[in-house]
Amino acid sequence: MTVKNNLYTKLVGMNVKLARTKAGLKQEELAEKADLSRETIGSIERGEKSPTVATLGAIADALGIEMYKLFIFD
Repeated sequence: MTVKNNLYTKLVGMNVKLARTKAGLKQEELAEKADLSRETIGSIERGEKSPTVATLGAIADALGIEMYKLFIFD
């Protein structure tokens, strides 16, 4: 993985965590809603795992947001 790709993975993970906390959910709750494991959510949020589009779609749906918002890096 290149440095640039790794940066994007970390930024997406930060956005997942931010959206989750704004929604008032724990990792376990988001994982259950998205049909993922808590470990997967944690790995994504820490930027250790680069999620697929399908996984990001499931997370966005569980959070009640549009997926593109996970790619906005302010």
